[in-house]
Amino acid sequence: MKLVAIILDSEVLLLSSMIFLLPVVCGCPERCRCHSPSNSVDCSRQGLAEIPSDLPPQTLTLHLQDNQIHQLPTSAFKSVPQLTTLNLYNNSLSNLTPGVFHGLQHLRVLNLTQNSLHSLESRLFHSLPQLRELDLSSNNISHLPASLGEPWENLTVLAIQQNQLRQLDRALLESMPRMKHLFLKDNLWKCNCHLLSLKLWLETFVYKGGITDSIICVSPDTWKGKDLLEIPHELYHPCPYPSLHLQSSQVPQLGADHQAVPRLSESHGAGERDHRECEIKPKPRPANLRHAMATIVITGVVCGIVCLMMLAAAIYGCTYAAITAQYHGGHLAQANEPTKTEGKELFDSSLA
Repeated sequence: MKLVAIILDSEVLLLSSMIFLLPVVCGCPERCRCHSPSNSVDCSRQGLAEIPSDLPPQTLTLHLQDNQIHQLPTSAFKSVPQLTTLNLYNNSLSNLTPGVFHGLQHLRVLNLTQNSLHSLESRLFHSLPQLRELDLSSNNISHLPASLGEPWENLTVLAIQQNQLRQLDRALLESMPRMKHLFLKDNLWKCNCHLLSLKLWLETFVYKGGITDSIICVSPDTWKGKDLLEIPHELYHPCPYPSLHLQSSQVPQLGADHQAVPRLSESHGAGERDHRECEIKPKPRPANLRHAMATIVITGVVCGIVCLMMLAAAIYGCTYAAITAQYHGGHLAQANEPTKTEGKELFDSSLA
């Protein structure tokens, strides 16, 4: 019995030693909390200025929110290639280098909310093919490129509310065919002709079951405070193409080099006029397909009613004529009967 007790004590001591040494073996950072069953590391609210260098390689979820991280180096997360969730909420990031997320082939959720980002590189998320949720809200982003790398076949949630966006290229949204939730509110949306393509895309997106919030116009003054989706299509005018004027003005003519400067100024003035014309005008367009179809339908109905009235008039006229003819025919027959009777009597008397 004593031998069994000694063996049990040895096993308990060994197990305790393994539990004690587990954080050291896994390389859990000193100021972080590691949860081995879920392979998650929580380094939030630690006042960190950089990413810990001794993260466990098997980490799947990394919490770095509420720190003071100002900059991320290239391949900042190469030590955790299996990462699926990365939370960088409420830091001081103002710029992201193109290769900062290199190696995160399995990342699905990326939270960059409440930082100081001003813009994004076109190939910033090129190394995140499995990304499904991207949150860029509450930054200072004033421009998003038409493409952020390869088409995002798996992205389903995009949040870019509470930024400084005025325009959004439709091509960027078209590169996300599986999008289900899109959040765009609280930006500086300029509802002119350049936003018409976004409006059309959003209408199709909502029709297919997508979920989005409202886009409230900030400018021009005509539509300030209005929801983009509630502005009728008829109030949009096609955007002009100032590049055509610019190209024609920049083509040098033989023997007319001295006219290059005036032509450039003329193209600049034309560009300004085109920009002014690009604004939404409150007058609807006179020619519209729906209006044309309505006109055709109304015209057809009116013509049908007129034809029915003419047919009724014709039937009435024919009926009246028949009744009148019958009436006059009866009177003639009655007038002729006495004459025939008198003639017969005269003929009989003559025979007698």
